[in-house]
Formats: sequence, C-alpha cells, structure tokens
Amino acid sequence: MLVRQLSGDAPVPPFPKGATDCQMHMYLPEFPSAPGSIPLPPGALPTPSDYRRVMAWLGLERVVITQGNAHGRDNANLSACLAVMGDCARGVAVIDGTTSESEIERLSQAGVVGARIMDLPGGAVGLSELEEVDARAHAADWMLAVQFDGSDLLTHLPRLASLKSRWVLDHHGKFFRGTTPDAPEVEALLRLIDGGRCWFKFAGAYESSRMGWPFEDVAAPSRRIAAHAPERIVWGTNWPHNLMRATADYPDDARLAELTLGWLPEGARDRVLTQNPSELYGFPPS
Repeated sequence: MLVRQLSGDAPVPPFPKGATDCQMHMYLPEFPSAPGSIPLPPGALPTPSDYRRVMAWLGLERVVITQGNAHGRDNANLSACLAVMGDCARGVAVIDGTTSESEIERLSQAGVVGARIMDLPGGAVGLSELEEVDARAHAADWMLAVQFDGSDLLTHLPRLASLKSRWVLDHHGKFFRGTTPDAPEVEALLRLIDGGRCWFKFAGAYESSRMGWPFEDVAAPSRRIAAHAPERIVWGTNWPHNLMRATADYPDDARLAELTLGWLPEGARDRVLTQNPSELYGFPPS
C-alpha cells in the first residue's frame, strides 16, 4: 500500500513568506472519480488535511489546486476543496466551449483563476479545444495551464503564439523524447516567453526524465529557460505525486524542492516562490 510522506526536515534555505505551490491536486472523499475518467490516486485518498501538513512541513502559505484527471470535466471536488482551504488557495478548473458564463462566474467566485488543457492520456480537455478554452479564459481574466508532449512544441507553435490569455507550460515542458538547452523547441519556447504571455512551470521533473534522480536531462533545459527569464518561472510540488505506486518510490518533497529550485539562477528563488505566482494567478502581493 502506498504511504505518502507528509513531514520531515524543512527545505534549506527556508521558504520565504508567501511561498506558493503552483501545482498540486486535492481530493475530498465524497467525490468519486467521474465516469470514464482515470481512477482516483492510489492508497489512502490525499485530503486537504494531509496537504496542510505538507504546507507546514515545507513552509508554504499559498496553493494553486489543479483539477485532477479523475474528476474529468466535473469541477465539484475542486470547488469544495477551495472552500475548505479558504483564501490561501486558488484553482485551475476544466472548462470547454459549452461552459456557460454563469458557471464560469460561479467558478470565479469559488476561487478559480485558470483553465486546464492536458493533451496527454487521461486529460479531460486537450489541444483540440485550445482556442475555445482560451477565448473563455481570456474573457474571465483567467490563465491557462497547458500540458502536452513538449517534443511537439514546434508543431503547435503558431497556435500557442496566438493565445490571448496568459498561460503556463506545465511540468518542465514534458519533452518526452528528450531535449537540450539549445534545441529548436527550447529556442521557440524562449521566443514564446519573450512574447509576454507565456510562463514555464517547474513541477514533476520525474514525469518526463529518462535518467532518474537528479533528473539532469530535465535540469539542463530548465536551467536555460530560467536563466533567460526568471520572472516567468513558477514552481509546484506536484503533490500527491499521482504517478507513484510504491512507498519506496515516493519523493521527499523537501529534497525534491531543493533540487529543482537549485536549477534557478542565483537570487531568483524567492521571486519564483512569491512574486511570480502573484502575477500569474492573481494572489495579493505577499
């Protein structure tokens, strides 16, 4: 049975006041997985109370809760989790072109500030609906969290460059076929960032690494991107690490944070943890 680590030694150096986790999922037991969606995470259901222990351990004060794939296009669990967490939390929901204005307003009132595109197996809304979701998000002053195989970024480049919303490329870009700091897809991503609406998220390096800890294949392009535009980097725990199936494989969140935040240029860490999330997700200044 999977047992999640919820406490341990704090990160070194300590997180600053206002430190923000920009990528995690949260669950309440009264919300089963949606029909046709992937199952809920393995092991005991990871709840808001569990995550508050992680916040205390790491020194986190704010959190962005992303709609989990298990709930498909039904945002009820997300809305309930936002209510439980209160003003320290914001949400990224799943919507599509049929979502009503009244529903988007209801989600905004609940604390939702973004919409999710996940063009990978299990994702509820993929790139086929990108422009429709972008239009709805832009009208609501939401951001987009976009996830796909970054090795195909050049294929999608014109559409990404045309997005109206501010948006973040998730999970270190997920270059599943591997990449290098000077690869064409990385150069194209830097141009997108320079366009003013694109951000880049450090989270879940293990999901696309082909080398394992310390994930140097993910670290190398991430260092280049962060050095180019540290003001456009956000970071997340990726808790509760839903790809993990065994306790022995479960990461120590403090050590994982130390590793990946160590890929930032000198002096950028506090900004990445505080100011950048405020700008992307609309938190009050920390």
